[in-house]
Amino acid sequence: SGTDEHGLKIQQAAAAAGTSPAELCERVSGLFRQALTQAGVAYTDFTRTSEPRHQRAVRHFWGALRDGGVLYKGSYEGWYCTPEESFLPESQLAEGTDAQGRPCKVSLETGHEVHWTKEENYMFRLSAFRDPLQNWLRDNPRAIFPDPFYQCVLRWLDEDLPDLSVSRERNRLQWGIPVPSDPTQTIYVWVDALVNYLSVVGYPESHGAWWPAVHHVVGKDILKFHALYWPALLLAAGLEPPERILVHCHWTVRGQKMSKSLGNVVDPSVCVGQYGVDGFRYFLLRQGVPERDCDYYDEKVVKLVNSELADALGGLLNRSTAPSINPSNTYPRFSQPCFPKVLDSREVKGTGRVCVEDYKLVAAVALLPVQVDSYFKGFQIYKALECIAQCVRQTNGFFQRHKPWKLDRRDAAEQLWLDTILHVTLECLRVYGTLLQPVVPHTADKLLSRLAVGPGERGLSGLTFLARYDGKPCPFEGRQLGPDTGILFHRLGK
Repeated sequence: SGTDEHGLKIQQAAAAAGTSPAELCERVSGLFRQALTQAGVAYTDFTRTSEPRHQRAVRHFWGALRDGGVLYKGSYEGWYCTPEESFLPESQLAEGTDAQGRPCKVSLETGHEVHWTKEENYMFRLSAFRDPLQNWLRDNPRAIFPDPFYQCVLRWLDEDLPDLSVSRERNRLQWGIPVPSDPTQTIYVWVDALVNYLSVVGYPESHGAWWPAVHHVVGKDILKFHALYWPALLLAAGLEPPERILVHCHWTVRGQKMSKSLGNVVDPSVCVGQYGVDGFRYFLLRQGVPERDCDYYDEKVVKLVNSELADALGGLLNRSTAPSINPSNTYPRFSQPCFPKVLDSREVKGTGRVCVEDYKLVAAVALLPVQVDSYFKGFQIYKALECIAQCVRQTNGFFQRHKPWKLDRRDAAEQLWLDTILHVTLECLRVYGTLLQPVVPHTADKLLSRLAVGPGERGLSGLTFLARYDGKPCPFEGRQLGPDTGILFHRLGK
């Protein structure tokens, strides 16, 4: 992760705040780092485009473009949007009013005012890369995901592809990296910013260990820069485009776009305080669908988190580990005669204690790790969480159906059945806790600690469910459970 720190809007914001661009960036990048830490997000590197390693990489990349013969000096004019740091075509403009109420042109997407700008810049021959880009996308139909964004880029490639301005006049923009061998020009902020994907993996010397097997995660509003300009620049510099570009939509608030003027901007640090880190993460990942805008409002968070984390998951753990039902506080033994293996759940006769729904539960949870892994890899985290939530509901149904609290522990046969019910339930919980670790790390840790699952037993690769059902040994069977960790997830108030 990291911060893109150069450009005209930073230069102007610093001047307005009476500080230097470098001081402003130091403070703001610190706030981003703080927000990531607060949200429990780990990163291998936090890159800043004002760092010497990045500036060196950008200068080298510029040299590769220059040596490839794809840059030329030309006059450029058009509508420039400073907050977006980009030139916009007429098709992306609308009529608006400025701060003084005078008519002006604004960006259709953001509503920001644009200004007619004419200057002498270095240009990049984007028009020469239509065929290479089309070939790249045809050969890699999953290079841009989800599919609607892939189709969108293909459409752009059928339209006019004007050459791209890749520098600004130095007298207008001092806060940026100067063009090597031409101090009158500053490298355009977007070219500079995109190169951070290379500088962070050691470009120009050691990037080969990572590149091009990388996945970018970007918002839909910057798709053109990442899926059109960036791959073209890479090809021009003799590099492959990234393996995948994963695109996500935006959050609206009660159906409206977030904006400072409307006063409906959601502050993540406030949300973490209200819902806890895990509550907030769970909501965003459970409800965030990459291919369309998703709506946010407080009541929705409370309802979802209470029902799925506090009640369904937390309630199941409490009920199945309660001293009244498991006085020895152990991982109970599984009895194969009580829960005989069948090859087809439709063969189950209605005479025994195990019913068709129980076999359906076992089959669903056995499939869950592969299913969740596939959805995570496919950037469809919401689908993975939907599958887990469905299985948690099924497990609650299983527990409720067989009412273990009504069984007589003095009867040996009843005790075997009670232990088997608890064993199946705890095995389900162990799978859910393992799979939920990337989403709700604290809650998952609490759950797995209660089940006495050690740090080395929490990986996805060795995750087997209900081994005893298949006649194999279960390392957890008979183990003393961990100490009571209390309420797994406290219900949220209104």
